[in-house]
Amino acid sequence: MNKRHLETLSSPRWAQLLERDLLPWVDSVADLGDDVLEIGPGPGLTTDLLRRLVPRVTAVEVDDDLARQLAERLAGSNVTVVHGSADQTDFADDRFTAAASFGVLHHAASAQQQDDIFREAFRVLRPGAALVASDGYDNERTREAHVDDQFIPLDPERLPQRLAAAGFTDVTISRGEYDFRFCARKPGPAR
Repeated sequence: MNKRHLETLSSPRWAQLLERDLLPWVDSVADLGDDVLEIGPGPGLTTDLLRRLVPRVTAVEVDDDLARQLAERLAGSNVTVVHGSADQTDFADDRFTAAASFGVLHHAASAQQQDDIFREAFRVLRPGAALVASDGYDNERTREAHVDDQFIPLDPERLPQRLAAAGFTDVTISRGEYDFRFCARKPGPAR
């Protein structure tokens, strides 16, 4: 992640936007349960929101420095930070009551890796559990924010098919001003 992008995602302004805009959406689309997997927390502003909502958050971060800093900052809290890639984890099948990923999937190395992340999230979610996520649109403004950075945009039009290929059902997509948000479920009764 480039320095400017990281500074934006660590800023008080971004934290306020998440609190005001993202959090009400999450509350409206899914019950997160008590054991949430966060995919790609970055500097952890979304982790801060999630940890207020649920008893336990496991945040998987691929970047060495970001994982270390987040683990240090949240030591002793209800968050466990795991340094690793979300496309291949050691978590048990059907462990988590929800998975969340906010504005990070475009940082995956390829569309294939994004699909692998969807499949892995599906594997570790309990039946009936939701994946709640957001990502930015592919436009000039977003591309400018990702100069010298990984940017593999998701196409919201193709997303339902990609999530279905991973096993998810009940896919809903909401389009906002600066991002699109989606919720998908692992089939089965919630447990």
